[in-house]
Parts: sequence; structure tokens; C-alpha cells
Amino acid sequence: MKTPETQPKLLACMRWYGPNDGVALTGIRQAGVEGIVTALHQIPVGEVWPIDAIKARQKEVREAGMEWTVVESLPVSEAIKQQKGEFRQHIENYKQSLVNLAACGIRVVTYNFMPVLDWVRTELDYLNPDQTRTLRFDRTAFACFDLFMLRRPGAEADYDPATRAAAKERFESMGEEARQRLRRTVLQGLPGSDDHFTEAQLLELLEQYARIPKETLRAHLVAFLQEVVPVAREHGVVLAVHPDDPPYPLLGLPRVVSTQEDLDFLFSAVPDTANGLCYCTGALGAGPENDLLGILEAFGPRVHFLHLRNVLHERPGIFRESDHLYGHVPMASVLRSLHRIMAQRDIRLPMRPDHGFLHTSEVGSRHYPGYSLLGRLKGLAELRGMEAGLLEG
Repeated sequence: MKTPETQPKLLACMRWYGPNDGVALTGIRQAGVEGIVTALHQIPVGEVWPIDAIKARQKEVREAGMEWTVVESLPVSEAIKQQKGEFRQHIENYKQSLVNLAACGIRVVTYNFMPVLDWVRTELDYLNPDQTRTLRFDRTAFACFDLFMLRRPGAEADYDPATRAAAKERFESMGEEARQRLRRTVLQGLPGSDDHFTEAQLLELLEQYARIPKETLRAHLVAFLQEVVPVAREHGVVLAVHPDDPPYPLLGLPRVVSTQEDLDFLFSAVPDTANGLCYCTGALGAGPENDLLGILEAFGPRVHFLHLRNVLHERPGIFRESDHLYGHVPMASVLRSLHRIMAQRDIRLPMRPDHGFLHTSEVGSRHYPGYSLLGRLKGLAELRGMEAGLLEG
């Protein structure tokens, strides 16, 4: 029987975006983490990650007293998602990148299959009562952008009359500064990048998905995994798919990793446990219908990486990222389940506190949205404290 001393504990990690990150490795190390979660953002999507570049990043992390523990993310190109152009070469390059990572001893690789945009929010600096700032999503504000700024063809069909009316009223009441702020937020682009989409670029990308329904995108994901999972298995690597964020359709785009039914389909189609899950309580928790404990129970052997954060649902269609321990996610119960899974598998699962509040002392600092240091440090301390209490109790 496991005792508190022998029970596997979560492997504390933190995300670092590389040399361009405004948060230094020294600050992350002083937060008490063991592992770094990072990626080679300088390499164009679809190209091979060479061993020398992987080793250079490893050396940088090790010299700061930590290990590169998890890749987040080895991105899947739009060509692969759409099965167009050079997608077959991109799949071969992906395989080679997995081989190269394994040769360097890095064996957990996260990715997502979200079309066009990664995560989406409508506010990056929502003011909490204590004057910290957080990320927030408001469906009416998003409809305002979609209908009256982007003017996406056919967008009206995706919103009920009440939402369309509320979005129109919101748009007409907004000043130009507020409109530009909403535009910049939605067009934030991919995390780890300083680039932003324009409306024209976004519309062009959306048009490419006009003939790709959910069933087709699912088939493309399965086809990709059928190619890369055997390579991962052969080289001792596990893949961890990140859920859609938020876990429902936006901009008319299909979503294929949003619900337990989606995960059932995916893991039944490619049953090897090297085909696994990045269990993100924030992304999954943004869907009020998702049973977070049920998902853990169903897919515990496939959970290879953890994003732990919380969300507060203000009302239907509006959520914001909340304190790590309090919100829609039953964090204590999640941690109990994770301890049980780790004991059964006799492993330590790598975990990072996902996002964090922006504290007043860091306003104006250079960081990616949600990734200032103090908010994540606070979240990590709270999660580790709760974990210690649960193990002792």
C-alpha cells in the first residue's frame, strides 16, 4: 500500500516560450519547478526539429537547473489538418521530429488539432475584484466580432436571434478603442508567436475549411495518428492531444477534441496508449457539460500530461479563468483521482499550472497572455499545497 512518502507526486513544471519569453528561466527555477515545458518556436510549422536545435534548448534549460520534460507543442500543420499540399511530407517530418526528440531523451509530446486558431478569448485583462487581471470569454462579444468586424459570410446562422441582437447593440455602443481591443484579442494568433492575424488572413483560412465538416476533420486526425503513433511507440514517446479551447465550435470551424464522446472516438480509432491526452482542466472545464472526473476515470491510462487551472462560469456563454483551486473544476477531487492514477501506473505525471492572474506588479512586463510569473507561481503553490494536504490526509 502506498504511504504519503511513497505515493507518486505530480512533477511540477512550468511553460517557457524560449529566449523570446519575457519570463526568465531563473525566475521559473525559483518558483520551485523541476521541469520545463517548451518548444522550438523558431522552426517553421511542418519542418523537422533537428537534433542540434533540440540539444541546444536542452542545454539552456539544464544550465538553469531544470530539465526539458514536455514538448508543448510540436505543432500539426494546417496542411496535415486539411490533407492538402505537402501534408504527406509534413507527416514524415513530424515522424522524424519524434525520433529526434526521443534520441535526446524527451518523451512527452503535446499537440492540438484545432483549426486555424489555438485558444480563443474576448478579453485578456478582465479586472478581478482584487485588481488582478485574467482571461475571459464572452459569446456576445465574440459574436460582435464575428458578425460586425470580421463579417464572416454565413455567420448569422451560427447565432440565435437574441445573441445577434445583443451583439449588434454591443457593437453600436463600443467606441473605436474598444473595438480595436476586441479585434486584437480575438486575432491574437498562436501562443508563442508575436504575430497577429488580420481579418483578411483569417477569412482566407476559414474559407479553406468551408468543405471540411467535423467528420472529415476527425478522419484527418485519425489518419495522422495512424501514421505517427507507431513511430512514437517504437521510440518510447507518448503523444498528448490538447482539448479544444473553448470546447465548442467557433467561426463555423469544426471541433473534434471537445467532449468525452470525441475522446472515445479518437482512442477507439487508434487504441495504442501512446495516443494519449493532455488533461487540461481549463479547456475541458470551459464546457459546462463535460464531466471532468468521468473523463479521468475513462482515460486515466492515456493521461500523459496535465494542465491544471480553473474556470468560473458567470452565466451561459461567459466564463473566465479563476483561482486555481476555486471554480467549476472540482480541483481536490481531480487531484485525488490523479493520485490514484499515478499510484496504479507507478509514475509521476508532469503538471504545469495553466495560466495565472496578472498581478499589479507585473502590469507592463513582457509576457504572453496568461503566462506572467507571479500568477503561475501562486497557482503552483496552491496546487502543491492542496496535493500535500490530500496526501497527508
